[in-house]
Amino acid sequence: MANLGPGRPRLEQRRRQGTTPRAEILDAAAELFTTKGYANTSTRAVADAVGIRQASLYHHFGAKDDILDALLAETVAGPVELAQRMIGEPEAAATKLYALALFDVRQLRSARWNLGALYLLPELRTERFAAFRRRRDELRGHYERLTAESCSAAGQSDEVRILPFRLVETVIAIRSDEGTAAAETERVIPDAIMRIVGHRGEVGAAADALLARLGEIDIDPA
Repeated sequence: MANLGPGRPRLEQRRRQGTTPRAEILDAAAELFTTKGYANTSTRAVADAVGIRQASLYHHFGAKDDILDALLAETVAGPVELAQRMIGEPEAAATKLYALALFDVRQLRSARWNLGALYLLPELRTERFAAFRRRRDELRGHYERLTAESCSAAGQSDEVRILPFRLVETVIAIRSDEGTAAAETERVIPDAIMRIVGHRGEVGAAADALLARLGEIDIDPA
């Protein structure tokens, strides 16, 4: 048995993705929550999937809902941070909107597990997950602000401001229905958003340059 620390022996060698026990627990929980169902998954099942004792899991997470909260937070942390960092950048709102959508679609599409599918869990309506709901609302607010500014620049009504955020999250449904989302989705959705806001002209290259400047060097044309 490998050892996780005093009193926490590992039952077998590592078999999950992740460089730390906590990351391995999250990977196992993400798989089980999205394939077996959150209600049908116990902390013991998660521990077994990692190859550790249940007591070792509780060293990292106090309860199953703490694991779910951590997984949900991962889905919005990156795009929220990006949106905040773009606020002071000189690019037009449409470029920023495209960049945000491109980044967001890519991380939702390429994540190992389709965590966005967990957004529909009834547990998320409880007070326990209020912080996550506020964080997701913050992301929605960034989308709506950039959409409204883009529509204004194009001389059209901003009544469509709620659509880009929802369009980005269709990646979740595509993965649920098809098992995967094609790489082309990463450009198709931001391109569709540009049409929604009335933007004319190519903006992808400028959005790529913005993302590269902000350190998102993994973003490149599909």
